[in-house]
Amino acid sequence: MDREQWDSWCERGILGLVLSILVLGPLAYGAVRPIEFAVVQSLTIGVVLLWVLRLWLKPLPVFFFPPICWAVIAFVLYAIIRYQLAPIEYVARLELIKVLVYAFLFFAIANNLNRKESAQTIVVTLIAVAFALSAFGIFQVITRYEKIWGMIKPEGYVIRASGTFINPNNFAGFLEMILPLALACTVMSKFKHASKVIFAYASLVILVGLGATLSRGGWIAGALMLIVFCTILIMRRDFRLRSVIIFALLLSVGFGLIASAEQSQKRFKEVFDKGEIQNSRGHYWKIAEQLWREDIWLGAGPAHYDYRFRQYRPSSLQGRPQFTHNDYLNTLADWGLVGLGIIAAFITLFYVGVFKTWRYVQRSSSDLGRKKSNKAAFVMGGSLGVLALLFHSVVDFNMHIPSNAILAITLIALVTSYLRFATDSFWSSLGWPFKSIITLVAFAGMFYLGEQAIRQTREQLVLAQAAGEKDGSDGKLNLLQMAFKIEPKNFETAYAIGEIYRVRSLNGNRGYEELTQQAMDWFKRSMDLNPFFPDSHLRYGMCLDWIGKTGEAKVFFDRAAQLDPNGYYTVAHQGWYLMQLGDLEGALEKFMRSEQLMHNSIAESYLEIIEQKMSEAAAEK
Repeated sequence: MDREQWDSWCERGILGLVLSILVLGPLAYGAVRPIEFAVVQSLTIGVVLLWVLRLWLKPLPVFFFPPICWAVIAFVLYAIIRYQLAPIEYVARLELIKVLVYAFLFFAIANNLNRKESAQTIVVTLIAVAFALSAFGIFQVITRYEKIWGMIKPEGYVIRASGTFINPNNFAGFLEMILPLALACTVMSKFKHASKVIFAYASLVILVGLGATLSRGGWIAGALMLIVFCTILIMRRDFRLRSVIIFALLLSVGFGLIASAEQSQKRFKEVFDKGEIQNSRGHYWKIAEQLWREDIWLGAGPAHYDYRFRQYRPSSLQGRPQFTHNDYLNTLADWGLVGLGIIAAFITLFYVGVFKTWRYVQRSSSDLGRKKSNKAAFVMGGSLGVLALLFHSVVDFNMHIPSNAILAITLIALVTSYLRFATDSFWSSLGWPFKSIITLVAFAGMFYLGEQAIRQTREQLVLAQAAGEKDGSDGKLNLLQMAFKIEPKNFETAYAIGEIYRVRSLNGNRGYEELTQQAMDWFKRSMDLNPFFPDSHLRYGMCLDWIGKTGEAKVFFDRAAQLDPNGYYTVAHQGWYLMQLGDLEGALEKFMRSEQLMHNSIAESYLEIIEQKMSEAAAEK
């Protein structure tokens, strides 16, 4: 084969790999788990490799570099710098890897999949996936089907459609990005009538699937997007009648879903329940603001919100939120004003490009009839899909779900590539010096992502094997130590190893001091790797007490209390420490507070012990 044929095969390979990522992500729980995301990393490496081959197969290749690319590069450079400064290296590195994957995919898609055939294939594939998952989601609601690939859904999600996602809100985020694509292909494209009928049916099923998620944020985001969609059509004379028909149809379907389902009515009512909002997301948002104020410009660190949450949480929240439930505040807390500012510039430049492109991708009307355009349909559908996600991001965390983030990046890259119809000023010819620079950057990124993907996969497989072993067994200990050797920055693995040694030392047999010291060494590693993890401090203090250094343990229990002042688990262990000091009244107060924060077996059992001891003391008097 000659160079042109090789180049064509490389382009097809890139398209195939991108489609694999777009399909695999939603099907694999949103690619939220490290082992599934490692597969996405590997596929991304393949995309970048084929792109580099294309650069060298062409004698004088061109590079598409609109203004939005500067925002992408700026955030990548900032992410690398911020990672170096992050207090918790492990979680910051995982976040950096995601940023690199998204950036590579953006550049690769914008530069390699800008042909109309490629865009059409991607759009049709996305609509097909959304249709299939919507049908499955509707089936879940009707039958109360509780399994996703064998995994049992959380109890509260059984009555809601989640497709192959765990969280129905994230499923709603996925559907709301694809719904405008299906509608635009139905109304504005040049597809044949039979294809448009299929697109119309897919749009209806996706809309019903979105309603079945019972996601209030998804409903509002979808409704706002549809209002914008119909408004744009009404502004175009050729589409006014059909826009009114579509809006009326969608409105009737939406109200029908709300009116026919008791759960829909209940959740819709809760949107306006001020108290309900304040008692959940409102607390998360306030904590994000408090955390951001520690470092206004740089934030707490990539993905640090979840690990700093305990320090600020109110007594009413004993669970682990993971995210702020507001992508903007989450970004502000983690990345500071610098990070949020770059992302704001990225979104602004994207929509500036959309407005600049719009007039060039439309086909004007004539006396012979309407002029339809696939380009206009893709630009409108893609940009409104991103807009829906931006609306939804006010109350949820869809951009922290890799499959949804990659879908948004793909839509942005595809729509941005249509700037070529507005101007050719963003295309640059690449001589060998620039090709060499791009190649070096690409290979550095591929090497890093490849090494990390291998490490993550090995670690997760070993940890999964360890989870199946009996607690405290030699097999579990050996596997955890093996996992830590693979990934020596995972503070949770270090903590788990320390806990095994600590429990083993409690038998008090000969050599228990050595076991206790080993436990302390591992807890110290955990503290060094994540200084904000209160459990490591608690366990270290308990080890000191066990070897007779009860007084020295105070500093560690105090530090844990600073890191998690309103956590029932931490408060209960403060009570335990006061018991070791002989302060029964102080211990009683802590255990009672722990029980008030959340019913737990630790406080319950020790309250009985204290009550018995106090009764015995009173009897002796």
